[in-house]
Amino acid sequence: MTVSRRGLLAATAAAPVLMRVQDALAQGIAPRRGGTLTSILTPEPPVLQIGVNNQGPTLVAAGKIFQGLLTFSPTLEPIPVLAKSWTISPDGREYVFRLQEGVKFHDGTPMTADDVIFSITKFHFELAPRARAIFALIDKAEAPDPLTVRLTLKQPFQPFLLMFDTSACAIVPKHLFDGQDYRTAPAVQRPVGTGPFRFAEWQRGNFIRLERFADYWKPGQPYLDAIIYRIVPDSQSRRLALETGQVQLTQASDIEPFDVPAMRSRPNLEVSIKGWEYFSPLSWIELNHRVKPLDDVRVRQAISMAIDRNFITQRLWFGVGRPATNPVASTTRFHDASAKIAGYDVKAAAALLDAAGLKPNAQGVRFTLKHLTLPYGEVWTRLAEYLRQSLRQVGIAVELESTDAGSWARRVGAWEYDTTINFVYQFGDPTLGVERTYVSTNIQKVTFTNTGGYANPKVDELFATARNSADPKDRQAAFSAVQKILCEEVPQIWLMEMAFPTIHDKKVRNAITNGLGVHASFDDVFLTA
Repeated sequence: MTVSRRGLLAATAAAPVLMRVQDALAQGIAPRRGGTLTSILTPEPPVLQIGVNNQGPTLVAAGKIFQGLLTFSPTLEPIPVLAKSWTISPDGREYVFRLQEGVKFHDGTPMTADDVIFSITKFHFELAPRARAIFALIDKAEAPDPLTVRLTLKQPFQPFLLMFDTSACAIVPKHLFDGQDYRTAPAVQRPVGTGPFRFAEWQRGNFIRLERFADYWKPGQPYLDAIIYRIVPDSQSRRLALETGQVQLTQASDIEPFDVPAMRSRPNLEVSIKGWEYFSPLSWIELNHRVKPLDDVRVRQAISMAIDRNFITQRLWFGVGRPATNPVASTTRFHDASAKIAGYDVKAAAALLDAAGLKPNAQGVRFTLKHLTLPYGEVWTRLAEYLRQSLRQVGIAVELESTDAGSWARRVGAWEYDTTINFVYQFGDPTLGVERTYVSTNIQKVTFTNTGGYANPKVDELFATARNSADPKDRQAAFSAVQKILCEEVPQIWLMEMAFPTIHDKKVRNAITNGLGVHASFDDVFLTA
């Protein structure tokens, strides 16, 4: 199978129409060189090295510094980036990538196939929870020449190409990491990639500045001179900065959901929820199964039934998103709409807790849980308060704990929590973004793995069947079966299929051009006068 740029354009013809440079030219809007795009980053990330940290804010900003071999359209068709073309053998085991010519890292060193192989087989294999399981399928990684990478798999793996976007496998410079501790190497603090913008300055608590990389491999790009990400902890200050033009673009959790309707009414702003097709984030209450009585399925079912997801979606997120019905988002391949969790039912929830032998005391409390509030903005605090009120109805007392983003990631990774809120990207396929949370082989002290400690041999078996099968029908059957089991055992309390708003001044062109949205490189973003 050979994939060409022409073939890709044909394949994506049915995708939603998004403004690209060629579209702008066709409309008589010539890309304008120069200017600084000012945006916001919430919360401030600990580092900007993808792999060392994979939290949302890191991926947004570092997506301008680093690149992957591919990116993806809104319908998840692969689009060339550092790989200009690729072939897949008829048996689905051999992938050969032809790399772009003239690509340099920001320190001037040419990028070669050795950097790509190092990034795949060593850097991300060691650091990234989801990469390890997938890249372990690679039997051989070879570089026939400096611009060719040949990967031979132990067995066919249908969603393999989905692993080569920036967020999953950013290409890093081998000469700056090989032989060092990847987490503490000097390049972690001053990241070096191949992207259109190079790291320039970081004033902690104030701003991050990226500047145009003069030797970027695409002639004439990027158009912007610089991108500045401002760190603004207060949500109303972020809204004011956008309304007054101090910033031209916000994304993800920058603007609270309850402020989005007002932003839609402003004539100079554009609000879009496109650009999350690849990620399909789904939020849930993360449960630590080592904390009693959360190991009891009846308790987990009761907690799930005590929560009104329609209230969360409509009253807290103001319709930006939809209630979750199972662990696979409806926008992710192999979602089975027939697999559903039980609906909102306070009486049934209380009856389950009675059956579990958890009788209320004189104060009406059956047991107490500590809840680690997700530190990603005010709406998550409001959600924590709503959950405390909802669970109190069925006799569960909830004590709220606050922390910063770095400490939250550390505590979840170390299993130092009772409950918290998490949302994880699904990356277009359950094997890539869903399996990692529920298989017992991935119970690790690493954030975004199976930190809850859930284990069911049948679930492990079904995920393995789906992972190892090359037939989409067999994969669907396995994924449908696993969704039904998970909906019965509710290892996590799924809340909402999330849709984050990207809000920008209409002078900002090409803010969203593919299925990765604001995580893209922004090499074709420009400002009109």
